[in-house]
Amino acid sequence: MNLKLCLLSSSVLLLAACQSASVPPSSSAPVANAGRYSISQDRAPSQPLDLSQVREVIPVPLNRTMAGNRSPYTVNGRSYRVMQTEEGFQQTGLASWYGEKFHGHQTSNGEIFDMYQVSAAHTGLPIPSFLRVTNLENQRSIVVRVNDRGPFHNDRIIDLSYAAAYKLGFANQGTALVHLEAIVPSQNVILAANTATNRATTVASSAPVAAGDRYLQAGAFSDLRAAQHLSDRLRDLTSRPVFIRSIQAADTNQQLHRVRVGPISDPNEIERISDLMQSANLGQPYVVEE
Repeated sequence: MNLKLCLLSSSVLLLAACQSASVPPSSSAPVANAGRYSISQDRAPSQPLDLSQVREVIPVPLNRTMAGNRSPYTVNGRSYRVMQTEEGFQQTGLASWYGEKFHGHQTSNGEIFDMYQVSAAHTGLPIPSFLRVTNLENQRSIVVRVNDRGPFHNDRIIDLSYAAAYKLGFANQGTALVHLEAIVPSQNVILAANTATNRATTVASSAPVAAGDRYLQAGAFSDLRAAQHLSDRLRDLTSRPVFIRSIQAADTNQQLHRVRVGPISDPNEIERISDLMQSANLGQPYVVEE
């Protein structure tokens, strides 16, 4: 009988040791209503992320509703308030990401969370809103759209979708020190962009395009002047053609101005130019084909 008790005690201790050594989730995704999710711990997608399928976030004028904007609201016994406006908002702190556990579930404003696209969760910003997020550890920067609430952890200021964290270069490490800056789009800015000088559009129309050509896309902007500024900087880095291709953004009446380098057929040159761009703090480009 004593032997059985000893064996039972040893098994219990071994089980407890295994549980205490389990790896914590890489995301600080919201813990409220955790029982509605099919997996207990968050994780990265099992399939590699295809950056060519990640859509650029374009700040557009907003029509907000009460969806996701009830204030104050309470999560895990703590009360949070939603800001009346994001104008002038800036914040520096830790970012985390959330992925497969929440993929396909509703966000706080009723949209469906897609870990393969760029989005974000914040406890206090109005929903939706736009932020420029800069990873202070590598200076990569992207624009995100806030459509969810979280992270509900004292040490973190924002939860990014897996795709956003991947583009910022910290998906493998789980968290990163970031700086947030609100983008408040206005109709005046968008109209100014559409009526700006057509210099970049002229360059775009004369750029060589052939089926199967490969290009590096350096960025996409609703503001033509921002696209021109980036293209001017890129011309200082490479002798390859740099041009802006303007298209009609899906489901909007606004233009999207894509800054591209190419065509480039040599993979080594693609890698070299990508490295130059990152060293110059111009972000992480990705390859597109036409």
